[in-house]
Amino acid sequence: MTFTELCKRVRKHIGQEHRYEHCVRVARMAENLARVHGADPEKARDAGMLHDLARLYSNERLLAECEQRGMTISDFERAHPIVLHAPLSAELARSEFGVTDPEVLSAIAKHTLAAGEMSVLDCVLYLADGLEPGRDYPERAPLAEMAGRDLPGAMRATIESSLRYLSSKHLPLAPQTAAAMRVFGAHTTTEATTARHS
Repeated sequence: MTFTELCKRVRKHIGQEHRYEHCVRVARMAENLARVHGADPEKARDAGMLHDLARLYSNERLLAECEQRGMTISDFERAHPIVLHAPLSAELARSEFGVTDPEVLSAIAKHTLAAGEMSVLDCVLYLADGLEPGRDYPERAPLAEMAGRDLPGAMRATIESSLRYLSSKHLPLAPQTAAAMRVFGAHTTTEATTARHS
């Protein structure tokens, strides 16, 4: 399947122009970051295109589809089903789009909450999702600039930015994000925080 064909299929699957355009921007930024940091640009581009296949699913559908597919659902994920869109999107990429590359599937699965173990490709997609040009928040531009030269530093700063932004919601910290915080040296002054869900 060519990338153009992949884009057409993703567009049809998602069924919403706004979300599709986000995927296009993420794919472009991930491809560029991959070139800078030594990851495979084509894998990054494909992961970016496929990362939000399940993002518009309802909480009920996310839970139902994960259960039907025999996917493990943690207590945190059951309480906050929106985060399941990442691992479910990876599963859809595999089952519906024929993706078999474990690196691409890993990046898709980790793009929302991060994880304690992340490859360069995982980091590239996590950052591209949070820092693509369509995002509109004051720290985006400097974080995106940092991502182009310092991948670990950008991971730390982006996780911290996300935690600060969402701390007012008083949501529990996802175990995966807590593990990523330890790896990248991120910290926050609030105890009740969570990673981004978009």
